[in-house]
Amino acid sequence: MVVVSNRDRSHGVLEKINYPVDIRKLDVAELHILAEEIRETIIKTVSKNGGHLASSLGTVELTLAIHYVFDTPRDKLIWDVGHQAYAHKIITGRKDLFHTLRKKGGISGFPRREESLYDVFNTGHSSTSISAASGIAEAKCLAGGDFKIIAVIGDGSICAGMAFEALNWAGDRDKNLIIVLNDNEMCISPNVGAMSSYLNRVMTGQTVTKLKTEVKNFLRSIPSIGEQMFKFTKQLEESLKGLVVPGLLFEELGFTYVGPLEGHRLDYLIKNFKNVKDLRGPILVHVITRKGKGYQFAEDDPSKFHGVAPFKIESGEAHPDNPARLSYTKMFGKTIVKLARENPRIVAITAAMSEGTGLDEFAREYPGRFYDVGMAEQHGVTFAAGLATESLIPVVAIYSTFMQRAYDQIIHDVCLQKLPVVLALDRGGFVGSDGPTHHGLFDYSYLRSIPNIIVMSPKDENELQHMIKTAVECGGPVSIRYPRGSGIGVNLDDEPVCLEIGKGEVVVHGGDADLAIIAIGSTVYPAIAAARKLRDDGISARVINARFVKPLDEQLLCDTAKNVKKIITVEENVLMGGFGSAVLELFEKRGIYDVVVRRLGIGDEFVEHASQGELRKMYGIDEEGIIHTARSIMDRGAATLSVIAS
Repeated sequence: MVVVSNRDRSHGVLEKINYPVDIRKLDVAELHILAEEIRETIIKTVSKNGGHLASSLGTVELTLAIHYVFDTPRDKLIWDVGHQAYAHKIITGRKDLFHTLRKKGGISGFPRREESLYDVFNTGHSSTSISAASGIAEAKCLAGGDFKIIAVIGDGSICAGMAFEALNWAGDRDKNLIIVLNDNEMCISPNVGAMSSYLNRVMTGQTVTKLKTEVKNFLRSIPSIGEQMFKFTKQLEESLKGLVVPGLLFEELGFTYVGPLEGHRLDYLIKNFKNVKDLRGPILVHVITRKGKGYQFAEDDPSKFHGVAPFKIESGEAHPDNPARLSYTKMFGKTIVKLARENPRIVAITAAMSEGTGLDEFAREYPGRFYDVGMAEQHGVTFAAGLATESLIPVVAIYSTFMQRAYDQIIHDVCLQKLPVVLALDRGGFVGSDGPTHHGLFDYSYLRSIPNIIVMSPKDENELQHMIKTAVECGGPVSIRYPRGSGIGVNLDDEPVCLEIGKGEVVVHGGDADLAIIAIGSTVYPAIAAARKLRDDGISARVINARFVKPLDEQLLCDTAKNVKKIITVEENVLMGGFGSAVLELFEKRGIYDVVVRRLGIGDEFVEHASQGELRKMYGIDEEGIIHTARSIMDRGAATLSVIAS
């Protein structure tokens, strides 16, 4: 375990490092010291800010070796997903900013082109690096560029369909491209699938080297013919490689395979990268690393330390965060297990995130009804559709931002066939510090336009359990979107019950209301709080929990519009095509034009990283933002349909 000390680092190696050019002046012994200091910096910062710890700790030596051998930023380094790139950030001009990691106004937790010339391609979702690197390689050939291209991809990411497509393309194009396969035998949850099994049959680089050395020595010891036979060592090595390492597959795809290499031996890595640097054509370098390397708690439980909240370094324990409140993720997990006990047709699917989606308990209790498809959201959704054709009820739990990857499958394979697939979209809305690649701000918009699907979102964790019950019994495609983090802390009903499809509820009547606030999901409680404060200003506000983005409660909303001429819609989603747009479309369809409507949500932009609370305040969908908008709309005298996007 790295001992994170408080000793003075002013004379350490890291103190002298600002850019990769500085590390190229070091010897291997100094590089090992630098690796230790980088790990200490990562652990200290992530313990305070949260972040992706285990993956970044596992790639420290790999990062140093690549920057040591290759002439970055002239040579192009592309990271897949990017949650393993903290060491890369530290040695590429952001060491003094690293304490701001994932904080509002600070540096991103992922590679960002806007941040540094060393960040060649923005990342955040998996399996994109080989495609991006292939594009850069083609552009280099067209423009006559003279630089190397290195893509680093993990063994989890390389199992996804997009990576297979890119490998198929890149191997056939015969362009100069180096792919580094970072094999730590894990993505977020333990890897699954045939490719993973194939990679996991690898012996360590040290074992393979030992085997080849022993065979060579044996050949040399044979009298008379030993040296002659030794000339065939190269052919022998190729044969051995095909038997005991996974090089054969990649070489059949057109790649020169190198490895497997021990990923924490800087001397091995540097020597081999120097060897492959000037080779021609597509090359795959297979590196074996340990996720969480250098921090024992992360090594022992890399899934837990994949993405972590602030924690205590000495114990690895997270700091308490609303311990009395059940998270939405836990509520989902508990409810789906409860319903599965009663209904054997319910099965659960996730894409490499059983713990992150709350399905770990389901997996333990019903292993035969649980499916982890790996980083393969497209396959997961169509796999669910196949299950549904045989009278099963698949519940597909995937983060909102990652469900975007399976959009065509939702349309073509689920909704077109009206199959009873439940899409459980965790991390809907602002996710906080992971930033624009991870916010779930588009699902209302990208789902509500699809025929046959029901789209709903709960106001609290109790309503979530009722929506899950409703979803598994509705008999058709349905999505439930719920936020990251703790619930409201409401009392929980003993048993989940079915809600009436498309039926909202008035949660604050407001008497003879001056205005109505129509809220959905996480914005309902801020709307309730705003209504209470507005009452002190003499403004009576009715608050409606819409519950459903599709179908809307048309009768409730139209009756409200006819009686209350000033309306605010509030959603934690982009405004374009979102919930507020659905309300406006309803009013237009019903010929209701004599109403002022103000929509609150996210405008036409990508949202940067900050805490969920900071972001809700910035975009005016918290209590104070709703109050401000309500006061503003009460000052407006016009009684015409008004669309104002905040």
